[in-house]
Amino acid sequence: MPFLTNETETQNIDIFFEDYGHGQPVILIHGWPLSHRAWEQQIWAIAEAGFRCIAYDRRGFGNSSAPFRSYDYSSLASDLNAIITQLELKDVVLVGFSMGGGEVVRYCTDYGTDNIAKAALISSIIPLVAKKDDNPNGVPKEDLNGIMKALQDDRVGFLEDFHKNFYNYSEDNETVSKAHLHYDWTIASHASPIATIQAAKAWAETDFRPELKNVDVPTLIVHGHEDNIVPKETSGDQAAESISNNTYEVIKNGPHGLNITHKDELNEVLLKFLKS
Repeated sequence: MPFLTNETETQNIDIFFEDYGHGQPVILIHGWPLSHRAWEQQIWAIAEAGFRCIAYDRRGFGNSSAPFRSYDYSSLASDLNAIITQLELKDVVLVGFSMGGGEVVRYCTDYGTDNIAKAALISSIIPLVAKKDDNPNGVPKEDLNGIMKALQDDRVGFLEDFHKNFYNYSEDNETVSKAHLHYDWTIASHASPIATIQAAKAWAETDFRPELKNVDVPTLIVHGHEDNIVPKETSGDQAAESISNNTYEVIKNGPHGLNITHKDELNEVLLKFLKS
């Protein structure tokens, strides 16, 4: 299986990735708490459209190394940088889903955009999850604390309900199959427990608003109108106001996991952006 190693001062992190197609490289960064497999409906479409599609597992998830610590966004962005530098990629398009949007922004902050052609934020947590006086639509601190406690007390039980909300799923509204819910649960439940909690703290506590000015490349922002995990008012709407060169697409009835439920609409928008 393809791995590369991010050799840091304190530890070596093995990053698993899949690499398909030829042409301009497009790197897919998955959301929490899944793996590169969440991009199943996008990988083939991007590769068949004439691009080189690279999807990797964030440290602690999928097949990548699971260190005991270092799940802050700069550490995560260093893994992305290792992929770009070791594979000698040029003119790269970064595509971040949910938590993955943070890696896109932090990469631009820590490494600049000289080697980045475009960026895309899909159902992204950018710029801020938590509720604050100047972010009244964010998630209240007690709710975020509740998530952390649930992950500590019964992680696999929490994940089962989480993925239903991911797709706005109910018995009366089967937006995805029950088999797909179980598939997601299997991927998430096999992630490192430590990584699951520490990565959740990263997306819950990081305020990217001061960094959005660093995203100075053409940027696609896609958000579902009915996203119950990351409401667009505190994410997509704000990102679109602060990133100067952006195209903002809101998908009607789209939940957080619109990469599955609205895969055709997302692929059409994404491929149009990639080819522009």
